[in-house]
Parts: sequence; structure tokens; C-alpha cells
Amino acid sequence: MRVQQPLTESEIRVSVLLLEGLSNKAIAKRLVLSPRTVECHLSRAMAKTGCANRLELALWMLTMSPMPA
Repeated sequence: MRVQQPLTESEIRVSVLLLEGLSNKAIAKRLVLSPRTVECHLSRAMAKTGCANRLELALWMLTMSPMPA
């Protein structure tokens, strides 16, 4: 899995919350976004990373992405 384009700050922020095991609805509530916006951010992040689902994206975030300090 290789990133063609870097993830945006919004895609990273949503993906980091995905690591907490939150649903789209819970992520939306935490970030004061609509669940559809969260779904779009996750879909774009999965497309950019080549991940097929939320689990793969979470694993990619743990192993491939430098986590913010």
C-alpha cells in the first residue's frame, strides 16, 4: 500500500479517531461534523492509501503513517 497523494489534515484527524474504534457517527460528534463528511474523509483516505476497508486503514495508520507528536 503506497500513498499516491498525502492525506489531508482532515483525513488524518478522522483516521486517528478511527484508531480509537469509533463509528462514523461518534467521530462526527467528536469533531462536530456530519457522519457523511466523516464517511467522505475516510473514503478518500482509503483511496489514497489503497486500503479496502476501515480495518486496513487503521492498520495502515499504525504502521505506515508517522503519528503526530
